[in-house]
Amino acid sequence: MYEVILYYYFNTIEHPEQFAKQHKQYCKDLGIKGRIYISSEGINGTAAGTPEQMAQYKADLRAIPGFENTEFKTDESDYIPFSKLICKTREEIVSLHVDGVDPKDGGNHLSPAEWRRVMEEEDHVMIDVRNNYESKIGHFKGALKPDVENFFDFPQWLEEAEIPKDKKVLMYCTGGIRCEKFSVLMKEQGWDDVNQLHGGILRYAKEEEGKHFEGKCFVFDDRLVVPVNPKDLSPIAKCEITGKPADTYVNCANMECNKLFVCSEEGAHIMEGCCSEECKQSEYRRPFDPENAFKPFRKWYNYFGDDFKHRHASEQAIEQS
Repeated sequence: MYEVILYYYFNTIEHPEQFAKQHKQYCKDLGIKGRIYISSEGINGTAAGTPEQMAQYKADLRAIPGFENTEFKTDESDYIPFSKLICKTREEIVSLHVDGVDPKDGGNHLSPAEWRRVMEEEDHVMIDVRNNYESKIGHFKGALKPDVENFFDFPQWLEEAEIPKDKKVLMYCTGGIRCEKFSVLMKEQGWDDVNQLHGGILRYAKEEEGKHFEGKCFVFDDRLVVPVNPKDLSPIAKCEITGKPADTYVNCANMECNKLFVCSEEGAHIMEGCCSEECKQSEYRRPFDPENAFKPFRKWYNYFGDDFKHRHASEQAIEQS
């Protein structure tokens, strides 16, 4: 059994490039895999390894001055849900594309127990601060689910949402990091009673057994979805091939499409992992394993030669000309 961790921490890093280079080598030496992003504002990561490796990683990260209070959400997995280690710098550890947003000015943090009490007893408006493909397969009952594809689309959505500024606002995301910034934006624009779920959906699932959550939670690793409410595992989405209830995501087997879509095992077999008949006929269709219908597809170079790369480079050049 392996352990998967999800974490973030906002703390100024003076030399992000140097920090990232050293941290990547440390992770390689430790033998863990995952995705870790570093910027001048802090660190945001998800990684996996043996329980012993993860315990060492958590201890070592907290030993770095300024990161002593980093919190980790943990889960178990039968396999390591990452194909490799990625550790690199970004402009922001979560990209809102709004200058001057300081998480220290954010909303109130509600523990899972407090969140549940407010949800059950007080008048509020609840916002799912995740992308549309995430909320599609799982969300809290009654939440507003913005139809956006990227976190940086939320400022525009907020301008058009017409949420009364005297309402108590509850917001949540997977692990909490997006709320750290979006709550600041809402407060700056006039909402006073802004509250976020501390630890996100994943912590709530552990401490409150996912009460009032419908469906499952999208995660950014090879598992793609994890259960939240053990008493309600029924899919709330539908397979885009068969129309039957489903909550499993796959990427289209056609490398030139790669669309992320909800698909049942039956649908995956019918279309051989593709989202359409057109994609099913593509010469750049990745091989489909009927015995392991939801096995994650990998990058193009695992299946095709340089001709695929050169073809895409030529197409992009034509589009830009």
